[in-house]
Amino acid sequence: MSAPVLRASGLRARRGEREVLRGVDVELARGEVVVVLGPNGAGKSTLLSVLGGIVEPSGGTLERRGRVALALQSPDLASRTVRANVELALAWWRAPREQRAARATDALKLLRADQLAERRASELSGGERRRVHIARALALHADALLLDEPFAGLDAVTRADLLYDASSALRDGQRATIVVVHDRAEAWALADRLLVLLDGRVAALGPPRTILDAPPSADVARFLGFDGELRERGGGVLLTRPSQVALDPAGAYEATVTRVIPLEEGSRVELALDGGRLYATAPPPGPSPGERVRVAISGGRRY
Repeated sequence: MSAPVLRASGLRARRGEREVLRGVDVELARGEVVVVLGPNGAGKSTLLSVLGGIVEPSGGTLERRGRVALALQSPDLASRTVRANVELALAWWRAPREQRAARATDALKLLRADQLAERRASELSGGERRRVHIARALALHADALLLDEPFAGLDAVTRADLLYDASSALRDGQRATIVVVHDRAEAWALADRLLVLLDGRVAALGPPRTILDAPPSADVARFLGFDGELRERGGGVLLTRPSQVALDPAGAYEATVTRVIPLEEGSRVELALDGGRLYATAPPPGPSPGERVRVAISGGRRY
């Protein structure tokens, strides 16, 4: 196996008096996409800024092999055409002049943005600006590409469309890629490995499905949507996702419906039980608040 393009060990960083990163260990290898997921304030953007050389670490070690490109969250573009924006980045990167036009075109095609090449940046929609922003970073052919929330600020349809194209465009056997996102669906679509950052520490690192199915701690489980909690007789706690809880006349648990929130297809039901509170989805018309129901649990995670 080749040496990592980026390797951080015990990485620490401060923002003023606050320690934002607290001993982060991570390696990034060619050919993989690592997605960083965490709540606001967890240190995600700071991690990318340190890996990319914008912020100096306050502790730990950081090794880089090859050139590292960092695309910040804001898709700022110069007042030029789309093609000129990409070529300008390549000039700053000191790419050979004779390669710039072809590399710009190829990168725009990867994001299905080549038809925008002669449009001026001021004429682009938010989703189009995001496509050009990512394409500009891809054109650099960096050894490691760091993207900070590349889908931020988009409506659901535009984001889903861009995410579909980016999920293939970001994969390259010669490049390591790390992407910060704030939405779990984005992480599942992109990640070969998922890094969950909580309070400046790596709380989980591994294949996305493994972490979702078996979160290593209750904090990680809650962050990943295990919002139901049932205290058990032995002193432990069972955490569940709504998909693991069903209203079932033959269910083992009795509960009271405390709240019903209409959804596009059915409703989200909040349930109070002896020892905790669970959430389920129910088909229409669904139960009413105050109604007593039986509940079946399939799955969940015990801590």
